Amino acid sequence: MITILAIGKKHESWISPGLERYEKRLKAPWNLQWILLPHSSLEGGRARQEESERLLSRIDTTDFVLLLDEHGKSLDSPAFSAIFERLQVQSKRIVVVIGGAYGVNDELMKRANATVSLSAMVFPHQLVRLLLAEQVYRAQSIAAGSRYHHA
Repeated sequence: MITILAIGKKHESWISPGLERYEKRLKAPWNLQWILLPHSSLEGGRARQEESERLLSRIDTTDFVLLLDEHGKSLDSPAFSAIFERLQVQSKRIVVVIGGAYGVNDELMKRANATVSLSAMVFPHQLVRLLLAEQVYRAQSIAAGSRYHHA
């Protein structure tokens, strides 16, 4: 099971069918668990701090934390797949973190075992969820040697 901790409201109606499409295709241990935490009522750095503290409270010391951040490392899909494969062999709980609109604080940045960028561009959080679900499905497909990923 891959846990996705995200700041934001529930999945919007236009994104839910896409998420369901990929989630139905995922097989254990690749299936997704979504934990959505509400946006802070504060702004700027204060919102970043409050949201980061709530995210950190949901992370165990033994979790492998993969932080999605626009300044993170750019990976191709096979490299992304390799991270998940390696961790699942080690039986590590994988927690993917999607911070709020103001990002995450330094403490959460330091806690992350890896920081990855889905793109040099910035996307709305709802769209990031869909991109992530597709990439996890693609990672599973690569690991299984299926034809979904044409490299």
